[in-house]
Amino acid sequence: MEKLSISDEAGGESKQQQQQQPSKKQQKKKNKQQQQGNEDGKPKLSRAEIKAQRLAARGAKGGQQQQQEDPLAHKYGDMKLVQSQTLNAYEFTELSALEEKVKGTGDGEVCQVRMRGRLHAVRGKGKSAFVVLRSGTETLQCVFFVDKESKVVSKGMIKYVTGLSKESIVDVEGVAVVADKPVDGCSIKGVEIQGTGLFCVSRAAPLPFDIADACRREDDTTGGTVNQDTRLNNRYIDLRTPANNAIFRIQSAVGQLFRENMLGRDFVEIHSPKIMAGSSEGGSSVFELSYMGRPACLAQSPQLCKQMAICADFGGVFEIGPVFRAEKSFTHRHLCEFVGMDFEMPIKEHYFELLDVIDDLFVYMFDGLKQKKKELEAINAQYPFEPLEYLRPSLRLTFEEGVKMLQEAGVEIDPLDDLSTETERLLGKLVKEKYKTDFYILHRYPLNARPFYTMPAPDNPDYTNSYDVFIRGEEIISGAQRIHDPVLLTERAKACGLDVATIESYIKSFSYGAPPHGGCGVGLERVAMLYLGLNNIRKTSLFPRDPTRLTPP
Repeated sequence: MEKLSISDEAGGESKQQQQQQPSKKQQKKKNKQQQQGNEDGKPKLSRAEIKAQRLAARGAKGGQQQQQEDPLAHKYGDMKLVQSQTLNAYEFTELSALEEKVKGTGDGEVCQVRMRGRLHAVRGKGKSAFVVLRSGTETLQCVFFVDKESKVVSKGMIKYVTGLSKESIVDVEGVAVVADKPVDGCSIKGVEIQGTGLFCVSRAAPLPFDIADACRREDDTTGGTVNQDTRLNNRYIDLRTPANNAIFRIQSAVGQLFRENMLGRDFVEIHSPKIMAGSSEGGSSVFELSYMGRPACLAQSPQLCKQMAICADFGGVFEIGPVFRAEKSFTHRHLCEFVGMDFEMPIKEHYFELLDVIDDLFVYMFDGLKQKKKELEAINAQYPFEPLEYLRPSLRLTFEEGVKMLQEAGVEIDPLDDLSTETERLLGKLVKEKYKTDFYILHRYPLNARPFYTMPAPDNPDYTNSYDVFIRGEEIISGAQRIHDPVLLTERAKACGLDVATIESYIKSFSYGAPPHGGCGVGLERVAMLYLGLNNIRKTSLFPRDPTRLTPP
């Protein structure tokens, strides 16, 4: 393409037109206004974002010019909009399956592949380009070299590839080969791609933060950092990091393993309503709403429905569903909406039957999570943690035994009061030192520390048939044998100062023959957080809802 000189470009202008051009000072002011945001409501752009836009535009324009003259132009470029115009036109290889595919290639065969992923990183060096392709938790190196003999990569392709913006979605074509040495910085270390083509499926606009910075360990001070609010404000981008991707695969596995264990016991999965006429658990921490002109609230727990299902002779029941708590808790472990994993079951004689189920359930989940080796490695690379230690069978301590351990450690504590968060953490450390476990059950809590519907202990009216379960010194479960006798339930409600009239329908549900029963509920996000040793529950919540956050989406 013929290039115009400065004199050619200016030759068509009249003297009057040249005089109308803005001065350098005016143009500078105009550019500054554009950078800071105009009055038309457009968002302000940072200098980095403006620079990235200019480079992208310049690269796209230069690439188009180069492509028009390149005989290999059909091997790279922007793809047409995918509108379901073809089917099975290409054979795609997933990054996670690449190493096995290379191993299965016969002697003398070429392992030709086409893969789709995000442009995690790109670097140009002379007549070569190095690309890191990312898909989920996997990253792979792809190299492009200009070779005059084979003529599979051109200078135009190199220019096009290095001009693409990071996080763009691309298709890479090439030959998968065993790497000469392990590839540093990529999860796939033994294989790389010798690129022969690259097509952009969707270009990424300038990012609010660099994904490489979002992938750094929290104690890494060698580069930029991304704070929690910036991450959560752009959660759909933050979730792309390999560690975050892996966290939610682990979270998914927690729910799957819970369901598998419950179904294996012939428990029935139920789906209780999330709009209630009144509080599910008492207290004022409910989200109120108008239901067809009547007052209602979002469910704090499926407990009442679970107990009614027991009374309906369902046998054991469980549910995995949303739970809503209007608590102004700004802690690392509280959310206003979370996923509850609850179960309820009849008991024949003793609440230890419940503890047996909890014991087996969590050992089953922990054993299953240990098999997610790739995900755990990806998380550990950014958020280092010690593997969870647990016993078979799980450790059980009475509340009185726990109090005694604390008192021996110099803690002054009332044996008939509940434990504070600080004393729970300390007890967790003491248990770990003595019993070498991060998971244990503390049972037989004081009556003063439990809700009115908790069954009192038969041998001591100061205690109850109840239990809490802990991971790494933090409570994940609070459960109990429930009172199934309406007379005793009414007495306990009055003793706790409750207006019996407000819970009349609940008490009535036990008036037509109710099996002895009990159960518990556990937060899915909290289990994932503590199993992975993370420092904040917002890391295990897809789009967290806390007292200050209602978006995105």
